[in-house]
Amino acid sequence: MSTPSTLVEEQPTKVPSADAVALGRRLLAVPLRFVGFWAAVSMPFLYVPLLFEGLTPAETPIFVGLLLLHVVALLAGHEYKQ
Repeated sequence: MSTPSTLVEEQPTKVPSADAVALGRRLLAVPLRFVGFWAAVSMPFLYVPLLFEGLTPAETPIFVGLLLLHVVALLAGHEYKQ
């Protein structure tokens, strides 16, 4: 007489295929490029009120942060519609 096996069969874990990962990246890249492009186009309008009245020492970090955010938007939206 044989005894039933006490080993539990493990279900194989599903690992996303390279195609699924590439598709996910492409689906995420399109809206990210769109937002980056239009943010980069519209952000210079935010400089006008800051520069029109002159920068105070309290506004300088805001201006520098805005410039850094603009660079990030330019990099993100660089390949939009190409």
